Amino acid sequence: MITGNITPKTFPDSVAEKAHKKIALRAGGLCAFLLVSLALFTAIRAHQLAKLTAARPLTGEEEVFLQNELKSRYASQYQLIKPLPYNLASVSLDVAAESAILIDASNGCILFQKNADEIIPPASMTKLFCMYVVEEEVAAGRFSYDQVIPLPPQSWACNMPPHSSLMFLGEGQKVTLEELLLGLSICSGNDAAYALAYTICGNMEAFVDRMNNVASSLHLTNTWFEESSGYSENNRTTASEMAAFSRVYLLNHPDSLKRYHSVRDFTYPKEENLAPGDKIVAQDFSAGLPSHITMPIYQKNTNPLLGKLPGADGLKTGYIDESGYNLSLTAERNGTRFISVTMKGPGSTVSEGQAGRVHDGTELMEWAFANFFDYQLPEEYKSIFIKSFFIKGMGLNLLPAWNEAVTIPFISGENLEQCRSLIKITAQLPEKSFFFKKIEAGQQLGQLIISIGEKELCRIPLVTDRKIQ
Repeated sequence: MITGNITPKTFPDSVAEKAHKKIALRAGGLCAFLLVSLALFTAIRAHQLAKLTAARPLTGEEEVFLQNELKSRYASQYQLIKPLPYNLASVSLDVAAESAILIDASNGCILFQKNADEIIPPASMTKLFCMYVVEEEVAAGRFSYDQVIPLPPQSWACNMPPHSSLMFLGEGQKVTLEELLLGLSICSGNDAAYALAYTICGNMEAFVDRMNNVASSLHLTNTWFEESSGYSENNRTTASEMAAFSRVYLLNHPDSLKRYHSVRDFTYPKEENLAPGDKIVAQDFSAGLPSHITMPIYQKNTNPLLGKLPGADGLKTGYIDESGYNLSLTAERNGTRFISVTMKGPGSTVSEGQAGRVHDGTELMEWAFANFFDYQLPEEYKSIFIKSFFIKGMGLNLLPAWNEAVTIPFISGENLEQCRSLIKITAQLPEKSFFFKKIEAGQQLGQLIISIGEKELCRIPLVTDRKIQ
């Protein structure tokens, strides 16, 4: 018999148990390593994110894609003319012209219209399309303003239709492209319109094709030309389409107002313009115009609002019997510009027609400036940088879906500065959790709400400037 205390025998760990312990130790170490690494990565990325103040600039390809996407998604806002984004109380203005329209030049919003889609010959407002084609050629570097232009017989004043508006071009004269544009805009010279057509394209038919291509590219479906001066009653347009084109003309060639359309008078030909051997002498035109014109002729700008309506600096008049007295007019005050077009204005004489243009143009413009002004979005709302830990590059920009001035109505009894102080912008931005999702360029993630006083005027979507996978 065995007596005394018995001590249990201790057996060594099995091989499996040892392996499990090793795995546990290694797993613990790996977890610790991953946690430290993640913490370090998070700290580094957070530090990088904190330093970011802007997203990576877009590439040229991204810019083009974004613009095309916005024009597709918000097509109505990219129209040349469009309704105001808020309801406007009906207004009755004393406009005698049969057809009229008034728009904000900065955004194309329609403030007033009267039979604005009636098809009417534009008369010499046609010359705006002529000037636009020429300005495009100069901008492309194919012509220059100081270039001397040979005058084909088709452009001589003596070969123009009777009772034409003329700058008095003659055989052998030395005239520059800029002088032709001045003669076109100030004197409404039909001879200048012919000279420019033959200069740019070699013949009238090809030049008119260029003018019609401009109208087609702008989707002006009721605008069509047969010749460049506006003399033909077969040229056609509407007040609304002429206003839309006038806006494009000013956007693409803003210097034309100061350079041509606001110039008050013009004298031609001067001594330096005369054909070789000719001298300045008085001439008798009672029997018709000679091929050589040697008498300087002074003419005032056909636009009767220049110098009468504050801020008026363009654009173009027009008259033939079939159209009545037409006028495409623009004026600017305190950074706000409006465009009006009146067609089929009344008058049995030139003085009556001019008086009607002055009355209607003044009525429309004074009403516009008394009731509306343009408000440009502050810079901080034109591109809002959104940081996100989850986005490659760690952020993107939110942009207004369209970047143009907002037409603000005056509040009764308030002046311009008081109204400006009442404007409120509220930016509604996305939740950060949204950035876990795929994002497309041009996708709406927020909006700007623009109000004046207690009245909401419009909402502008805030869209992404890039694609995020």
